[in-house]
Amino acid sequence: MTLTHVGNCARFAATPLTVDGTPAQDWLDALAAAPELDLDGCDEIIVVAAHPDDETLGFGTSIVTLAERGVRVQVVAASDGGASHHGIGLLERLQLERIRRDELHRATTVLGIPAPIFLGLPDGELSKHEQRVEDLLTEILETTSGRTWIAATWRGDGHPDHEAVGRAAATAAQRCGVALLEYPLWMWHWATPGDAAVPWDRLRVVPPAAHAHARKAAATQCYRSQIQVPEADPADPAPLLPSFVLRRLLAVREVVF
Repeated sequence: MTLTHVGNCARFAATPLTVDGTPAQDWLDALAAAPELDLDGCDEIIVVAAHPDDETLGFGTSIVTLAERGVRVQVVAASDGGASHHGIGLLERLQLERIRRDELHRATTVLGIPAPIFLGLPDGELSKHEQRVEDLLTEILETTSGRTWIAATWRGDGHPDHEAVGRAAATAAQRCGVALLEYPLWMWHWATPGDAAVPWDRLRVVPPAAHAHARKAAATQCYRSQIQVPEADPADPAPLLPSFVLRRLLAVREVVF
């Protein structure tokens, strides 16, 4: 079963990463009085990323905070991120997948958590494999014990892969009776404070532990393939994650729905 949810892919497509999007200060002002998430009651959390780097950019501070509270944190990457660079051949894609797996391994080490689990599904096509993601996440949740939560990219985030993973995680959580958190990533770019597409009534700010933000920033630097100019396309001088996007993701407070 797949839970129905209205996505925002059209909104994201209409506001590509080539434009500045919503300023970070607008979000900081809007979230100044947002309610905090109660972290009590979580002994273990499965953090699901559509691609390597989603877990750090969208939930990295929270990962450090939870781990420092003694919560067992396990990152699961649905894809190996091989479709992030366009116009490359099969060999280059396989090499990129290896690079991105290595980057995620290094990032989880910086965040202070165990090695990630890779589901190995094709980047850019996760909506076609949503049932498989549901089933694999269900299998993982069935092996957990105690008070387990699952956190995944938000079902309304605007990126098709992010939304597919969010829907799959929501279904797996319902099957297993565990608490679901959804963290946004691209919402910060295309949405605005008060936007009707955002479920403000469910929004909670994750209270960070000391130095957690610095650990997130350090883990972000592990993703050189995403934040540096791609060698595969030297004619394009722009990194995949523009500097203004990265600065905003590091500036805003992490939230969940």
